[in-house]
Amino acid sequence: MTHTISPTSPATDAGSTPPPRQPRRLPPLRSFRERFGDPAFTVVSIGTLLVAIAVILYPLYFIVIASFSEPSAILNGQVWLWPKGFTVEGYQRIFADPAILRGFANSVLYTVLGTTISVVLILCGAYALSRRDLFGRKVIMMVFIATMFIDGGLIARYLVVRDLGMLDTIWAVVLPGSVGVWNLIIARAFFENNVPGELREAAQLDGANDFRFFFQIVLALSKPLIFLMIMIHLVANWNAFFDALIYLDDESKYPLQLVLRNVLIQSEVTSAGGTAGLDSYAAAQRLGELIKYGMIVISSIPLLVVLPFMQKHFTKGALLGAVKS
Repeated sequence: MTHTISPTSPATDAGSTPPPRQPRRLPPLRSFRERFGDPAFTVVSIGTLLVAIAVILYPLYFIVIASFSEPSAILNGQVWLWPKGFTVEGYQRIFADPAILRGFANSVLYTVLGTTISVVLILCGAYALSRRDLFGRKVIMMVFIATMFIDGGLIARYLVVRDLGMLDTIWAVVLPGSVGVWNLIIARAFFENNVPGELREAAQLDGANDFRFFFQIVLALSKPLIFLMIMIHLVANWNAFFDALIYLDDESKYPLQLVLRNVLIQSEVTSAGGTAGLDSYAAAQRLGELIKYGMIVISSIPLLVVLPFMQKHFTKGALLGAVKS
């Protein structure tokens, strides 16, 4: 006698394989979204980033090619991808002035000295304010924060600098704005969140005093913050010219930004009034345009060379100092 198993009855043989599961059918809209949603998002994101990069980088690239092009070609819209009428006359005229090299050396000095002073003061002050055992630290912090909202004005700052005997000296450029309160707040938050008190107690048990703990342990743990502060103050000090314009009288002490400003003004005055060294008003105006683009390139090259090497530290330092308690 033979036994048959109906299609609906379960198999009695233990070695038999169950029938394959039918895949669950998704709604058409959800299936389309899961299949094409991620690739479409990737394509849109990459396209948006490429457009943003082009919008940011093309003006810089245009300044470079314009500095090597004839101004008439620029005014006629012929320069957009490659230089037209290649010339280096603008750079020759800029570097023929010895004040340019002197201003470059002054800017390097002001930037290095100002950045060093600012970073040292901010790191030391922020660490001290991050210590909970500092007496009156909240009051001191409120005094710093008050300076962000209350300002005596330009005349008051000028009188203070004059009374301190810093007029027409390097200290008038690097000291008045050496401590940025916002950077102090970021550094203080970094120390509070990344340097636990237990670590200081362990160092004290090993015989380390506060100075040794700060210089050998805290600074070693704060490299992202240090690079962040260096990067911020490098850019600020290199581009600064207003303090030098107000406090300096000797032109031999002018930074590069102020020297280039004066060269540009002089070229505009020359093109407006004309001189014996230029054949015509058109020639003077042409030279002024070349000088203008060349000055922008010269003043931007040092930062464009230095900052890419510090970018990773800038990103990490900004993230670590972003949480404030």
